Amino acid sequence: MSKITWDDAGSRFYETGVNRGVLYRQNSDGTYGTGVAWNGLTGVTESPDGAEATDLWADNIKYASMRSAENFGGTIEAYTFPEEFTQCDGSYSVIPGVYLGQQTRVPFGLSYRTEVGSDTTPTGEDAYKLHIVYGATASPSQKSYETINDSPNAITLSWEFKTTPINVTGHKPLSLITIDTTKLTSAADQAKLASLEDMLYGTANSDPTLPSPETIIALFDGSASAVKLSALSITGATLSPTFDADTVVYTTSVSGSSSTITATAETGATAAITVNGTAVTSGSSASWNTGSNLVTVVVSKSGSLSTTYTIGVTKSA
Repeated sequence: MSKITWDDAGSRFYETGVNRGVLYRQNSDGTYGTGVAWNGLTGVTESPDGAEATDLWADNIKYASMRSAENFGGTIEAYTFPEEFTQCDGSYSVIPGVYLGQQTRVPFGLSYRTEVGSDTTPTGEDAYKLHIVYGATASPSQKSYETINDSPNAITLSWEFKTTPINVTGHKPLSLITIDTTKLTSAADQAKLASLEDMLYGTANSDPTLPSPETIIALFDGSASAVKLSALSITGATLSPTFDADTVVYTTSVSGSSSTITATAETGATAAITVNGTAVTSGSSASWNTGSNLVTVVVSKSGSLSTTYTIGVTKSA
């Protein structure tokens, strides 16, 4: 057993800021389209409500207390917004630059980050919370335009939003998921976080998407499988050890100035190849530097953990 203490060094956490906003406009089938950066985001206020108590009385006592369903909404503030948000704000572009107001408002998803700091670690890239919102719709908002004077201010735009919770297998319907990276300390957890951010922000070979809550849960509880290669080869070279989908580090040697690299991902996945940091297409020729070279193959698929393979290639003089 141990005695409770307060405000120990390294335990004085705080949360601040908002950045890396991404908008995901909802499609007619309920899925979400390609994410786009929300530049100029200045604030997101989360405003849950509901969960109100209804007291039940019986036998001259307070017998029980029931809670109503909880709702989630909030306010977005920004200096500007992505073009894709115009339909979410009830506008329709008949031609570029001409917008019709009071049109159907399209639902959207949103992700953003808040920074986490402490008395021993300042805020920065190392610790943050990742907020993911589903099923949001924006309400009409007031816009105030004023003359420019000797103390000009940029107009801050503001939208209130409400959400419709979506069904999640094994849990109650939800509209919000929060990922606290201060709790993800292991290398395995960091790899899962990287895979999630690859989905949310995209990679060189995949568009940014909003994964379903089931996908995120499976990713972090370990039920999501890692996507792998089914074949990997370099012409004129023998990999050591012999290729196996579960082996990710290889070495080999070559004598020629170039070789063809072939990486075949399992069904539905993509394989991105780089040689000494330069992208190479599978089945095409890659040039070698004399001495050491590094081939990296990143296999990815939406909803799965990515896998990185490396080949150390030595070219003789």
